[in-house]
Amino acid sequence: MSQTKPRSPSTPHRQSQGGKDFRKRVQRSKEQGEAPVKQTASKPRAGNPAAKPCIILKAGREKSLLRRHPWIFSGAVECIDGAPASGDTVPVRDSAGNFLAWAAYNPDSQITARVWSWNEKDVIDKAFFRQRISDALAARRTLGLERDSSGMRIVHGESDGLPGLIVDKYDDVLVMQLGSAGPERWRETIADILQELCTPACIYERSDSDGRELEGLPKRCAIVRGTLPEMVEVIENGFRFAVDVAEGQKTGYYLDQRDNRALTGTLATGRDVLNCFCYTGGFSLYALRGGAKSVLSIDSSQEALELAQRNVELNGLDASRAEWQCADVFEALRKLRDQNRKFDLIVLDPPKFAPTAAFAEKASRAYKDINLLGFKLLRPGGLLFTYSCSGGISDDLFQKIIAGAALDAGVDVQIVKKLHAAADHPVLLSFPEGAYLKGLVLRVAG
Repeated sequence: MSQTKPRSPSTPHRQSQGGKDFRKRVQRSKEQGEAPVKQTASKPRAGNPAAKPCIILKAGREKSLLRRHPWIFSGAVECIDGAPASGDTVPVRDSAGNFLAWAAYNPDSQITARVWSWNEKDVIDKAFFRQRISDALAARRTLGLERDSSGMRIVHGESDGLPGLIVDKYDDVLVMQLGSAGPERWRETIADILQELCTPACIYERSDSDGRELEGLPKRCAIVRGTLPEMVEVIENGFRFAVDVAEGQKTGYYLDQRDNRALTGTLATGRDVLNCFCYTGGFSLYALRGGAKSVLSIDSSQEALELAQRNVELNGLDASRAEWQCADVFEALRKLRDQNRKFDLIVLDPPKFAPTAAFAEKASRAYKDINLLGFKLLRPGGLLFTYSCSGGISDDLFQKIIAGAALDAGVDVQIVKKLHAAADHPVLLSFPEGAYLKGLVLRVAG
């Protein structure tokens, strides 16, 4: 929430002395018929800990924090008492002045603050971040996630207690993404800890997501520690995948789809497969190894397709069963429909159409269009693997959109399986937004 202008000299405010004095000022202003004080920008008095900057919520707006949801939206804030800088850690208090959480403040975002800790005794310092990152690494070791893959998400933002911080591991290269003001403030500290705990050859920063703009932060890509190898590869279920960490999508590869790719491989035997938005060919390679009769892969990026073909060669797969097409997927699907092409298994894994709920209506139309075309291209008994990675589209809404597409296509469709991200992308129960990836395996009735 942006700071408002101080009141005019004719109605001066006192220096901040914590939640108690703030409540007195609000009550006094109400009694005098003035508008409630929305923000003070005074400096805390030396030696008075209660005068440190803090966020004070409107009455009744603390409920989500009591349920341990880590986001504090601007509409819930009564005032910013003091003048914290972007990324500073500040206490969050309810309207009675009671402590709720420690959070990273951002005056330029609709999410005014993101919670680091619910414990008032915690100190948000290097030791705090070291413990959180150590805990995230230990959780993945406990699940045995390193057995089948040298690629893994080792820090998953809010779900690992580190809002806005994503760290992906590709063998001995780490890619970190700072998505909010909190981790931005602690950038060097986080890099030092990752270097200490993981000893990678390189830490590369990919803080270039569109969400940075919503946070008022500039995009940035750079080597943070070490030297980036000429070739970065990840081993996944026996596959070798080349990863472009500097220029590729997201952090270079879609680690979240690991389990879903494997499922596709088991169901591809003897089928004609269509992989849309194929990127570097993950689903295509699994389908080829799984015994697909043919695989047509479509993406709008020629560079991605070239890397996909390189991945086919790296794994010694039969390239004669693979066809690659550089095109806009929507247009390509319409052409395939007009040509009366048919497939037995189709994968629709589009980019994020709705980064927030504000884009949901427009995104819904795009999801419906693409799935309608998918249904029209499937043979009776065919399978559609359809996904959404849009945080602004809920599971329920996504299923309703697909149901509408099936109705318009005039087909009866069964849900075979519901899909989500792999286990290295955990979802905090109090933060359902963490379940951004949702998917359905659908069968068109014969």
